[in-house]
Amino acid sequence: MRPFGLRWLAASSLLLVTVAGAATRPRYGGVLHVAVRVATLDPLEAGQPSGPAASNLLLLVYDTLVTLDDRGVPQPGLALSWQADASKQRWQFVLRRGVAFREGAPFTADLAAASLRAANPNWKVTSNGSAVVLQLDSPEPHLPAQLALARNAIVKRESGKILGTGPFVVTQWQAGKNLTLTARDDYWGGRPFVDSIEVELGKSFREQRMALDLKKSQLIELAPEQTRQVSDDHPVEASAPVELVALLFRRDPQSPVEAQLRHALALSIDRNTINRVLLQEAGEPSGSLLPNWMTGYDFLFPADADVARARQLRSEVLQPISWTLGYDANDPLTRILAERITLNARDAGLSMQLSNAPAVDLRVVRVPLESLDAHTALARVSAALGLSVKTSGDSPEDLYRAESAVLQSWRVVPLLHLRVAYGLGASVRNWNDKPDGSWDIPDLWLGADKP
Repeated sequence: MRPFGLRWLAASSLLLVTVAGAATRPRYGGVLHVAVRVATLDPLEAGQPSGPAASNLLLLVYDTLVTLDDRGVPQPGLALSWQADASKQRWQFVLRRGVAFREGAPFTADLAAASLRAANPNWKVTSNGSAVVLQLDSPEPHLPAQLALARNAIVKRESGKILGTGPFVVTQWQAGKNLTLTARDDYWGGRPFVDSIEVELGKSFREQRMALDLKKSQLIELAPEQTRQVSDDHPVEASAPVELVALLFRRDPQSPVEAQLRHALALSIDRNTINRVLLQEAGEPSGSLLPNWMTGYDFLFPADADVARARQLRSEVLQPISWTLGYDANDPLTRILAERITLNARDAGLSMQLSNAPAVDLRVVRVPLESLDAHTALARVSAALGLSVKTSGDSPEDLYRAESAVLQSWRVVPLLHLRVAYGLGASVRNWNDKPDGSWDIPDLWLGADKP
């Protein structure tokens, strides 16, 4: 009996290994069900207050000339290579061959140049054989990273339609309701594993959570304060801190006294308690526009509250200023933050009132960083805030000086950086995302509900 038992044990072990291997082996097919709040099919609308999920969906339909790896280093996309002249003002991007738009029209340098001109009217973009040439008015050492932004995705506009070269095509679209994406068998980067993606639009965070619980969705967005609760029941994937929360003043300080009071306000805000209690540790307190993981110098911009110092600065001002603080009425988080900030300000002797009026003195804003390249991220954040940023070079020191100049203007007071989080269904396999929360849907596949 012993030899038979050993043979049976060996055969059973082999069977278990085979079954386990089959369970973890990627397979084609299936429909990925996604729920999001809003989405757009036009890359020119990317970066609007639609959230990171909108840009992620765009990049399933459209490609960019350049992509960024996890470290923010440019990698080939629709462009195989690129080079710049010594001035960093003239760039040439050599394009990939054999790429087609969804209806078979070939991807050409003329179409790429037209797409980039539409997205960037101030750029001079021309085609040169199988290459695109950009001639800029000033040096731009980080142009490849800019071309990786969703808004710079290459599109073909024809008869009111927008066509892309991405791994999926739009087969159904009802604005504000639903979107169906179907995998392309002829995609230059290889066919995605899932057959299609069904996207439900206009769903609140609460509705998305219910859809995940009922197994109607396999990928949803999570509000920052939801992350811990949802993780008890479902897999949750979170990015690095990539969304800036800040106070933005409507105008520059009109006097040194006003700047001093803004400094007092910055010192009065208890960022650590806000993150711990209101956000359930979904972010990181910060005194800088860019997060520390991206720059390494966040510690040079203190974020700890110092109410005693704030009161001292306030006491030195004989004629205090009364501020009105606004927030996005459609975003419950900004209201909660505004209420807490108002209490912190009053504790320091500062006068502040909440207001829903269109014109307020300052407001709580949320701005996605958009890029894994620090210089590009700073430029995009500053532009979204209506501020100008000037970098004189390409080094970390140049980046630090540029950010310092913005913060010293006292137009903006950084508060925190939030993580972007997603809830996943049990059938989702091989989920990979970059530190900025970018999806890698083409390499995702679907298995059984239980691994």
